[in-house]
Amino acid sequence: MGKAMLRTMSRTELRKRRDLLWQVALPDACGFQVFNRRFPKCESYGGHMRSARSLIARRTMLSAGALAPLALLGYSPAGSQLAGDPRPFVLVHGAWHGGWCWKKLTPLLTGAGRRVSTPTLTGLGERSHLLTPEVDLDMHILDVAAVLEYEDLSNVVLVGHSYGGMVISGVADVAGSRIAHLVYLDAFLPENGKALSDYAPLPPTREDGWRVPPPSGAEGFGVTEEEDIAWVQSRLGDQPLRTLTQPVVSAAAARIPSTFIQCSEAPFFAEAGERARARGFRYYALPSAGHDAMITQPRELAAILLEV
Repeated sequence: MGKAMLRTMSRTELRKRRDLLWQVALPDACGFQVFNRRFPKCESYGGHMRSARSLIARRTMLSAGALAPLALLGYSPAGSQLAGDPRPFVLVHGAWHGGWCWKKLTPLLTGAGRRVSTPTLTGLGERSHLLTPEVDLDMHILDVAAVLEYEDLSNVVLVGHSYGGMVISGVADVAGSRIAHLVYLDAFLPENGKALSDYAPLPPTREDGWRVPPPSGAEGFGVTEEEDIAWVQSRLGDQPLRTLTQPVVSAAAARIPSTFIQCSEAPFFAEAGERARARGFRYYALPSAGHDAMITQPRELAAILLEV
């Protein structure tokens, strides 16, 4: 029931639904008692801050409860997931990249009617000014989990490219209830308790011992067009070492339907693809795309993602 139905309701019926909204649904969702208007005391986060996992889980439940009043009114805001929109995509870039790398792919997905978010992880891309030795895998996991939470995203298709496979596996453990499907795009597929460094040799750091520069130019990521090479090369940035050495907690990822898309012959991605197939993942191959398929073959990649 949408706006047209609201217009045809009598004032009495609207008043009844409004009263139900305030007396039943909103109090339950927001945590107060309607008859005496007693609100819960504010929690002190002083030296007793709850873990990020608990905060996200609580906000997820409250978000779900807060949507209930709209359903009681029979109203679904335009563009909301209540209106039956397709599952949104959240695209997580790999090491040395940023949200910028999805520029060619995003309009192909939005053009098909899908909502798309392309967060940039802390210390990279337009957030490179936040690069510090303390940036680790956990911080990148919470970067993405926060997007799901504050954008009120659910039923998400979460795509991780390369190192992004480490990130999305961790997000599944923090915010799994918001995720419908995981997609590993030529990505690391970590086992619980392992780090990226358990699967691939680490490139050398700079003299400071914690900044890891790109191991190659854009060509090393499979980019071949001259214009694309210049564009990518100007945007690649240093990766903080701790993101590559911190183990991931990813037990929940095994419970979420998943897809693996192999685009290169790098041994660690080929090995990940074999494990994905053994675990019953959907499996696709874009062998001529090279590692950065979202740049070299965005149309072919979009076609696969829209099948997921």
